Amino acid sequence: MEFGNARFLSKPFTLLTFCLVLLILLSSPSSTEAYDSLDPNGNITIKWDIMSWTPDGYVAVVTMYNFQQYRHIQAPGWQLGWTWAKKEVIWSMVGAQATEQGDCSKFKGGIPHCCKRDPTIVDLLPGTPYNMQIANCCKAGVISSFNQDPANAASSFQVSVGLAGTTNKTVKVPKNFTLKAPGPGYTCGPAKVGKPTKFVTQDGRRTTQALMTWNVTCTYSQFLAQKTPTCCVSLSSFYNDTIVNCPTCSCGCQNNKTNPGSCVEGDSPYLQSTLNGPGKNSYAPLVQCTSHMCPVRVHWHVKLNYKNYWRVKITITNFNYRMNYTQWNLVVQHPNFDNVTTVFSFNYKALTPYGSAINDTAMLWGVKFYNDLLMAAGPLGNAQSELLFQKDSNTFTFDKGWAFPRRVYFNGDNCVMPPPDAYPWLPNTAHASIRPLILPIMVLWIVLAFIML
Repeated sequence: MEFGNARFLSKPFTLLTFCLVLLILLSSPSSTEAYDSLDPNGNITIKWDIMSWTPDGYVAVVTMYNFQQYRHIQAPGWQLGWTWAKKEVIWSMVGAQATEQGDCSKFKGGIPHCCKRDPTIVDLLPGTPYNMQIANCCKAGVISSFNQDPANAASSFQVSVGLAGTTNKTVKVPKNFTLKAPGPGYTCGPAKVGKPTKFVTQDGRRTTQALMTWNVTCTYSQFLAQKTPTCCVSLSSFYNDTIVNCPTCSCGCQNNKTNPGSCVEGDSPYLQSTLNGPGKNSYAPLVQCTSHMCPVRVHWHVKLNYKNYWRVKITITNFNYRMNYTQWNLVVQHPNFDNVTTVFSFNYKALTPYGSAINDTAMLWGVKFYNDLLMAAGPLGNAQSELLFQKDSNTFTFDKGWAFPRRVYFNGDNCVMPPPDAYPWLPNTAHASIRPLILPIMVLWIVLAFIML
């Protein structure tokens, strides 16, 4: 009888389970709705402007605009891909190149630059001859964030497309756009035809416009990127001798058996030979052997306490022997950034994604020609700054780890934080919790002494 009831209830239960799973799938964000809580409106917009028609197609200028406040594209740079709507080919390019030519055997005369139906495009390197350049090209695919360097937050190239439409009505927009920067994480929506882009001449006296324009919007999701952590945070303070190191194995673990050569000791006599070995041009990290194995460590030190102010020292250390971090940036969340008064030797800008009512997030980056380049691991592989905060009597405290950051991001990647119970606490915290017990214990000892007498 009980088994019969269980069998009777199994159908409604199965239906309920199915409905719950369906509801979860429908309510979860799709891959085209990537979202960054610190930069909810940030995106990379790809603008495709047709500038002229040719006998079998058109010439277009493609520009990628980085409208993300703090996330930039670093070396080895962006890779842009798409799928042609018909059988288009790329006759030539200026300022970029396709990674593969593809099968162009059907062409008897001039050979196209690329015949692949799904080409992948990369930027050219600095130092490219001038006759192969256009404005905003040839930076090895590196694009600055909008806050950090808006003048260099774009990258452009020119492409001559053949076997395509030759009018606004016959041309077909490409589809399935992809952007790697340099790895996964970006999701691109469909190309949408918009108002033709207008261009103003250098003297400002004439305006021209593209013959046709379409836009593609790409957004980033750290969840989609599924990256191994690349940075970690360590903590210390003037009121406690404890130095809280990065959590062990934050970015990986030392294992010479399964992954030999994954790290090298800083004082190793083989360091230079390893750096000049077969992987010297690789972007794969070669890190100094540490307990955390992270390429980058951010150290937050609560340095001084004044009557109306308190002071913090931030040190960024590069443990990666193969990477100089150009135009690095740091994003830190702490409730007292609303009252920051001075930032020494770093640039600073508040990030207020939810309006000025909540100002707890700061973007920090190096001063140009001074410390905007974080050198590879070694004596020069660090950057330091100090921050001065004004105390808010309603919120300020050194108790329970309040003085330490809530989150830290390096180059847009979320850094691994120590567990809150490991934070340096005030020395008198433990004594304060024990003090109420002292009197009862003393009374108990006195009572026991009288009983024994």
